[in-house]
Amino acid sequence: MNTTDIDVQTREVEIEAIKQVVATAEHAQNNELPDEFLSLFRADAIWTTGAGKRLFGLDEISTFTHQVLPGGMHGLTITFELEHVLFIRPDVAAVKLRQVYQTPDGPDVGSPLWVMAKEDGRWLLTASQNIGVPDDEV
Repeated sequence: MNTTDIDVQTREVEIEAIKQVVATAEHAQNNELPDEFLSLFRADAIWTTGAGKRLFGLDEISTFTHQVLPGGMHGLTITFELEHVLFIRPDVAAVKLRQVYQTPDGPDVGSPLWVMAKEDGRWLLTASQNIGVPDDEV
């Protein structure tokens, strides 16, 4: 089955489900809820932070998240805007986001790419990488 096999209605339903994952990630980060954030990942996920730290598997992602998330959002808020979803297969999607941290010094913009897989009816983060955005694109 290729991406053309996804009908428009199914695609819309899947995009809405992906938006819910994005909203949960935003909520978990803004409210410093590491376990809620971690519930979005596959056990074998790969996560690369905005600073380039590579984390392999849920155990490493969990250790890192529990170190940085509690207290890490003090004075900050984050928003995610879904920019594009590319269905690689009906159960695998590349999700491009615009991430904005509102800081006391102004916005800090990132451009995460999340590869998500649908398993047991849930979209889960599988391989993700964040990257900064040049100042002229903020």
